[in-house]
Amino acid sequence: MALVGACIVLFWILVAAVISPLWSVDPLAQNFERLMEPSAAHWFGTDQLGRDVLSRTLAGSQTSVPLSLLLVVSALVLGGTLGAIAGYFGKAIDETIMRIADLVFAFPTIILAMVIAAALGPSLTNAVIAMLIVSWPSYARVMRSLVISTRNSEYVIAGRLMGAGAFTTLRRDILPNVVSPLLVLATLDVGTAILLLSGLSFLGLGAVAPTADWGAMVSDGVQQFSSWWIAVFPGLAILSIVLAFNFLGDAWRDSLDPRTAGNIQGRAM
Repeated sequence: MALVGACIVLFWILVAAVISPLWSVDPLAQNFERLMEPSAAHWFGTDQLGRDVLSRTLAGSQTSVPLSLLLVVSALVLGGTLGAIAGYFGKAIDETIMRIADLVFAFPTIILAMVIAAALGPSLTNAVIAMLIVSWPSYARVMRSLVISTRNSEYVIAGRLMGAGAFTTLRRDILPNVVSPLLVLATLDVGTAILLLSGLSFLGLGAVAPTADWGAMVSDGVQQFSSWWIAVFPGLAILSIVLAFNFLGDAWRDSLDPRTAGNIQGRAM
């Protein structure tokens, strides 16, 4: 399953980086007959404005995939940094950061993201900011627990006795030993980020027309329900890449778990 997931992810990265920019049909051009069914001329049909659905699906990868990766990396860096500071220093710093995180956790993720995106105004940038605000606490909580369990280890104490400062200890001694679970969480969260960003665009709080975005395309398809192809193909694109990142995250998690890794190696032998 990890191989399947990796192939699908590489395919969409190739589409976003190479195929879509070189595709001959303009995803914004309204040059064709409206609501044409899939055919040899238009493999995915056309939408209500006469735009080619295939070219728009390919172009949608240029927004959904990079922005989701940017969102997860930003949440990982922000949440991981705050969680490491909270776990290492404790006391008032820990209480302040964790109470802010609990405040974010008190609201359903998609509802809070909708409120923030609506307050900032519809755009992909504001949707990413809204998702970043609601995503960082999960990384902060995981990092805090890992740092607390590691900060009193012998090698960490030895580093401090040798004169290492707090941030040097965090960077050199603690971070390399706790980063793996966070990377697994980040891999699994890429699929969630794609779903949530597409959901915000579906609700009109993300991509602004005429930008090609998978969530906005599904929303257009719902308004043209009899023309099933408008929503089905971008929906399948979302499904494929979300499953791919889930496959990768599950495989990575299993490989880092000694008991699961041992079972996998035993079955292979």
